Amino acid sequence: MTAAAAAGEIPVEEAPPPRALYSFGRPWKEINEGLSYTDTFRCADADATTTLIVFYSTNYKSSAPLPGWIQRIRNGQITVDGEIATDPDMTLREGSKLVYHRLPWQEPFAPYLLDVLYEDDDMIVLNKPSGLQVLPKGLFQQRTVLAQLQLKDWKMPSPFCLKRKDVQTHPVPVHRLGRGTSGLLLCAKTKLAKAQLAAYFAEGTTNAGKRRDETGICKSRKISKFYRALVTGILENDEVMITQPIGVIRYPGVAEGLYAACSSGKPSMSKVCVLERLEHQNQTLVQVEIHSGRPHQIRIHLAYIGHPLVDDPLYGIGGQPKFDELESCSTDSFAYDGGYERPLQPVPGDCGYHLHAHWLALCHPITNEMMKITAPLPQILQTREEQQDTAKQLGEPFNFHGQPELSSSKQ
Repeated sequence: MTAAAAAGEIPVEEAPPPRALYSFGRPWKEINEGLSYTDTFRCADADATTTLIVFYSTNYKSSAPLPGWIQRIRNGQITVDGEIATDPDMTLREGSKLVYHRLPWQEPFAPYLLDVLYEDDDMIVLNKPSGLQVLPKGLFQQRTVLAQLQLKDWKMPSPFCLKRKDVQTHPVPVHRLGRGTSGLLLCAKTKLAKAQLAAYFAEGTTNAGKRRDETGICKSRKISKFYRALVTGILENDEVMITQPIGVIRYPGVAEGLYAACSSGKPSMSKVCVLERLEHQNQTLVQVEIHSGRPHQIRIHLAYIGHPLVDDPLYGIGGQPKFDELESCSTDSFAYDGGYERPLQPVPGDCGYHLHAHWLALCHPITNEMMKITAPLPQILQTREEQQDTAKQLGEPFNFHGQPELSSSKQ
């Protein structure tokens, strides 16, 4: 079964994956520039007094333990009304401006080149490599897709377009992909396009909470996203619809909690279609269409039905973390910068799994034209037929003995 056959509801013409229009990206600096976080102190009780250490250790518990905040203050990393404050017990005054200066650090490795698959005056579609984060978070604050979009010198539209569409200084992503997920990433060049595309995604998420016969899913949706994934085990059914809710559970090392299969979570819907069963590897190549956009939805849903992504370091059968006994972060142990030590167990941003945003069909946010955009597949996520076609195009021999010779490298 081909991807097109598995998703025959979308009335767009099948075409071979296009080559990139061009690529862009600047190499990362070895050490980033650090960050500054600004607060204005407001005291709810006029008769009460609040010290510097109480303010930070109370309001930003997830950033560092109490000893870590003491270290940051004594290091001179916090200013109060423009003056360096090194006394943790300093009393704060109403309206004081507080600035915490996070020290520069070397961010973990991340690729920096981005391929452009489609571009017009309203939007741009990128092929994001695995290992690159979309928006700043955690250790990745400047090695992100957003940073590369900000660094590039974009050609601005004409003055007429500038007024008509309220053009932004640079494109911005309108949805996210996990750091380990590769493939299509939609970015808006104008505020109007951003609002329209965001509405498309919001509509799909809202519809995911309705019964299947109420949604008119594939006929009325303005955007449809299709992923390729390699999962453990052999799926028996050719098609599976997963509606398991996804919510947040407590998880050491993730301050805001971990997304997982959760009965009290938000409605979520994924349609899984088998593309090829790899009996010898005990793996299945699947296409997944998501009707909602919960964080890590595909990883959680496939794990929930007993087929987690191959080499997923975090999610196991049932859509829960793989580990029964988790290592808690010590409230007394902190890293060189005062923050928490990285937990020993995997965290959501860890890579290794095989998931690719392959293609999407959408109604153009301005022209309303129906269009399809495809991102080239990593070899490990190609069917045997697709691998043969690729080999022919490249003029290379393709040899297999009952199964395609899939690369073991992680894309």
